[in-house]
Formats: sequence, C-alpha cells, structure tokens
Amino acid sequence: MEHTDFIEALSTDDLDAIRAAPKTDVHSHAFLSTRLKNLEHWLGFSLTKPPKRMRGLEEMMEYINEVLSHHIITRESFKFVASAGVNDAIQDGVVVLEMSFDIRMAEYYPDELVGVQVFLKTLVGQYQTQVELRPELGFPRTHADDVKLMKLAHEAIELGVFQSIDLYSYEEACAPEAVKPLYAKARAAGMKLKAHVGEFGGTEEVRQTVEVLDLDEVQHGIAAAESIEIMQWLSQNQIQLNMCPTSNVMLSAVPNLASHPIRILFDNGVPVTINTDDLMIFGQSVSEEYRNLYQAGVFSAQELDNIRRASLTSFTME
Repeated sequence: MEHTDFIEALSTDDLDAIRAAPKTDVHSHAFLSTRLKNLEHWLGFSLTKPPKRMRGLEEMMEYINEVLSHHIITRESFKFVASAGVNDAIQDGVVVLEMSFDIRMAEYYPDELVGVQVFLKTLVGQYQTQVELRPELGFPRTHADDVKLMKLAHEAIELGVFQSIDLYSYEEACAPEAVKPLYAKARAAGMKLKAHVGEFGGTEEVRQTVEVLDLDEVQHGIAAAESIEIMQWLSQNQIQLNMCPTSNVMLSAVPNLASHPIRILFDNGVPVTINTDDLMIFGQSVSEEYRNLYQAGVFSAQELDNIRRASLTSFTME
C-alpha cells in the first residue's frame, strides 16, 4: 500500500485499508499479547472484561491476578497466547514485531533456557514469511534482587535469540543502577536497549534512566512532555519513545486521548512510535491506535503516515 492510500484510509475510516498498510509494533508484552476473546475461545468460557478505567498498574495487576493469571501461567497457555498474539499482529499489518518475553517464562521448562530457546526459535521460524518477529528479553523491576532470575537473564543474553531488552513493572521498585550490569552485557551483545520509564514517574527519571542504562528507546516516557529541556535532549539524542495511547488512558496516566502528550512530544522533535502494549487488556491493535489518534484530532492523516513510515524506516523497510 502506498502512503497516500493509508492517508485516504484514515480519512475515510476504512479500517481494513488501515490494517493493510505495513507497520511496526515495538511495545508488546507476550503474556498479554492477544485479544481477550481469543483466550476465551481457547479456554471455552467467558472471562470478566477489564475495567475501562483503572488506577495505574496497581488496579491493572489486581485485574490480572483475579481474572487472568491462573489461565495464562502454564507453558501451554503461554505458548497459545504468544502465538495468537503474533497472528493478531500479522492480521493487523504488522511487519516488524518486537515482542517482550518475560525471563520468568524459563520456569515453565524443566531445562529452563534450553526450552525457551527452542520455543522462540520455533515461533520465529513459524511466522518468518509473514512478520519479522524480534524476541525481546523482558525483566521485571520487582525482581532486580532475585539472584537466580538475574543469573538467568544474563545467560539468556548469551543465547543469541533475543534482539532487545526491556525493563518494566513499578518504576519505584528498583533504581536503574540495579540492572546496569545486565544492560551493559546486552549492549556488548549488540541488543537494542529499552526500559519502561516516565509512564507514571517524573520527567527527570526519563533522562536519568536513559543515561544510566544507555537506552536506545523508552517505553512510554510520556512524562518527558512536561519539560522542554528533556524533550530537546531526547530529540538531539534521537531517543525514540514507544507510545501506547490507549494504555495510558485506561491506566489513568493521561485524562483522555485528545490530550495525550504524544502530540507535544512529536511537535518537539522527539521520535515516537505507536504500539499496543497489552492487547488482552487494552483491546486496541496498532491500526486501531492510529485510527483513534486521527479521530480524536491528535494528528492529521499525513502526520500519522509520517510516524508509520518513520517506524518502518528504522528497520530499513521503507
């Protein structure tokens, strides 16, 4: 699809045509990467839907623990969700998918990382003609002092199957210095470095985390919009922010889509991408996120096409 077709698709609200345009998703968590209806179909029964508005990660985790956890924490259910998530991305026109796989998935396999490596290589190979799946090593801040898990993460880098790394969970759970050796090892292995920061925390934490961990990209980072200085710094250093607008609204990080700070960041030269985060919770594909931003008047169709094309260009695909 030519970019003019994508612009027309947005302006005429042709969702099928929006989906047909190639795009990226570089902020997706494997454990929650497919639509809730797919999990329900696999289970054979319905589940309680997530609240339309939640009080940050705390209420989201309450929902996950009460409704989803015991259905998605086995090896077979995890494999199903991850595979279904890749399929969802393909159906949405995603041609590059950086999907985060939490290091704790090693617990599902008696041989731990051996099983992880086999699963990920199989998954990549299964869909290689339809999408460039780039497995991402996910590490939770809450486990920064878990010696065994940290050792597994270091060993996971040596597998060569992970192409990027991400740090997530509650921003206050650990300082970036706690994972600096892990990130230094990932850098030496040629991996892309990311971390969740500035989703709920302050502006200065964005710069601090980028500097301490030598990040290439930030997951969310919306707090940066509060500081012209930080935005200029991000722009000058070409630090990309991987945004998930519906996630930010549903978790009450921003009041509504129309006032989402992605507009301010974009206007100040900060590179941004548009992504899903957790499709099972937030229910919006990348195409739907583009559509939502257009309909909310945040961006013009041309600007959204520029964002889409820039995300592809970073992978030399346009």
